[in-house]
Amino acid sequence: MQANNTTAAAGSEHIRVLECFERLALDAGRLVMDVFNSCMTVEHKTDCSPVTEADRASEKLILAGLRSAFPAIACVAEEEASMGILPPSLGREFFLIDPLDGTREFVQRHLDFTVNIALVRDGDPIAGIVYAPACGKLFLGRPGHAEAGRVDEQGHVIERRRIRARQGSAPMTIVASRSHINDETKTYLRRFDTAEIVSVGSSIKFCLIAEGEADIYPRLSRTMEWDTAAGDAILRAAGGTTVTQDGKPLKYGKAATGFANPSFISCGRHVQAQLN
Repeated sequence: MQANNTTAAAGSEHIRVLECFERLALDAGRLVMDVFNSCMTVEHKTDCSPVTEADRASEKLILAGLRSAFPAIACVAEEEASMGILPPSLGREFFLIDPLDGTREFVQRHLDFTVNIALVRDGDPIAGIVYAPACGKLFLGRPGHAEAGRVDEQGHVIERRRIRARQGSAPMTIVASRSHINDETKTYLRRFDTAEIVSVGSSIKFCLIAEGEADIYPRLSRTMEWDTAAGDAILRAAGGTTVTQDGKPLKYGKAATGFANPSFISCGRHVQAQLN
């Protein structure tokens, strides 16, 4: 009975976290679209990556909301991190925020940029939301439950459905980065002669696998934890996996590496066994 009560309490907390994530992501999406539909100014950070007013406004809104609702949980956010602003310690759980994932897509007027918020516990992405405001697509995940939704032009969710990663199809569908594909990735893709390769920006790649539209996402070039945590949480909730090249689950909270990820491969249910 105690175990059941503990599980129920954890599930209730995850629902509350996702409700907060959804409210903040939808609000942030409105700010992002305001900039997208205007004459935007693009700057560059010290690592030469682009940043816009939309990145900063979205992050400010999300951080204010999370810190108000969950003051005891640390936040790691892309734009704060780029300025050296990080929590003194992460604790057992913390939030990872990418206020505008796919800024290159955003600047180039592609539509697959997203707002990402995730909760990490003990190194694992436990809950996450990915919202693509220009496409009206919303994805959420918590342990044992993943869903996709449609959002109207006013920012209201008008449809929800459960999603689950598929077991692998023949031929497989592989999603790859539109802006960051390198020679190592191209070499890896040659293993799959008959596969369909789909180029997509942002964390939507995880979500395509989570909803059973794709099978594999190999990422053999640099990413940061805030780029991947929300999409990874949704994929795992849908029954998929994300592993490093040694076959171990991708972990989060790597402050010693500046929150950089190693190379990884994300895939649907039982697909990992087919890759070995």
